[in-house]
Amino acid sequence: MNKANALNQDVRIIGLVALAHGLSHFFQISTAVVFPLIKDDLGVSYAALGATVALYYTVSGICQTLAGFAVDRLGARRVLFFGLTLSACGALLAGLAHSYEMLVVAAFVGGLGNSVFHPCDFSILNARVGKERLGYAFSWHGIAGFLGYAAAPGYVIGMVGSAGWRGALLGAALLGLAVIVFFALQRGAFYVEPADARRTAAHGGLAADLKVLGSAPILMCFTYFVLLAVAFIAIQTFGVSTLIALYGASTQLASAALTAYLLGAAAGIFTGGFLAVRTARHDLVAVGGMTASALLMFAIASQWFPAAAMPVFFGAMGFSSGLTNPSRDMIVRAATPPGSMGKVYGFVYSGLDIGSMVTPVYFGWLLDSGHASAVFFTVVVSTALTIGTVLNLPSTRRVAAATRGS
Repeated sequence: MNKANALNQDVRIIGLVALAHGLSHFFQISTAVVFPLIKDDLGVSYAALGATVALYYTVSGICQTLAGFAVDRLGARRVLFFGLTLSACGALLAGLAHSYEMLVVAAFVGGLGNSVFHPCDFSILNARVGKERLGYAFSWHGIAGFLGYAAAPGYVIGMVGSAGWRGALLGAALLGLAVIVFFALQRGAFYVEPADARRTAAHGGLAADLKVLGSAPILMCFTYFVLLAVAFIAIQTFGVSTLIALYGASTQLASAALTAYLLGAAAGIFTGGFLAVRTARHDLVAVGGMTASALLMFAIASQWFPAAAMPVFFGAMGFSSGLTNPSRDMIVRAATPPGSMGKVYGFVYSGLDIGSMVTPVYFGWLLDSGHASAVFFTVVVSTALTIGTVLNLPSTRRVAAATRGS
């Protein structure tokens, strides 16, 4: 294949996988966007609705590793289409819900569908995209996730006025169906030979797979993602409330700071893609970005600067954190033994769900107790600990060599 054809194929695959990832993020928050309307219509509390979110991420976190095993056993394409279908069905069930119990079922189905995306996406990208463009692939994969988050409120709220919250969620399900049909026409781009088909009898089976997941490098990567989720949940979910409580900021200013963080993160991921393809020292990129992010958050938590400066600080913090995303995925790739791509990415990325489901109650308690600064200082500690996980990975030389040679 000549260079032009190879580039066109890589761009096509990156675009399709990024679209799938963006759709997964779209479905993650599409129901939450209309929680105020669901609360009034079904007569349920926010705590009860929050429990459906916790269920969603619990199911996703538990099943993500299992989805990784399925990817290596059955192939990424089959599992991805299964997950896409379940995600759309989750939105469909939520749109048809006339009781809280139905919302619970919808959350379970949606969480199960959400569990497949990371192991499928990274298996496809690592197998089908040229090594010289993997950094860009990981970058656009991350950016698409943020675009999915950004698209959900506009799409859902835009449909609420004419179709109500149920119609809006049914519209989200139809959007998912349209994407599935489009992907079916492009199904050849998603094919990856199942990793298990290439294994020898001497591989060792399940015991060997569990040994890989229990190895120090993979556990460090998993811990990194748990800690990352702790910081992200604090900022995304409680950042506005914490800024209001800590600085006396207006809702508009606090919301602007959060928007600056998300836009900064997207810009950082984009820039990080260029770094990831130009360096083998992905550990230095990760350590540098997270160090800068921790220092910026420390300044925010310490109230060293006026409230008016918060959008600038949050934007810089988002950029510093986002800058590390493509490099962290390259680090996971370098730590993954051949034939284990699906299960390893499924396992380490389940850390995001684990971190997302265990921390919201803690941050809510801190705010209810009047300890707003502790929310941000927790982010400082969590971010600083991610640096320790990177430094405790295998030697820099080994990671760099694996990145170049894989």
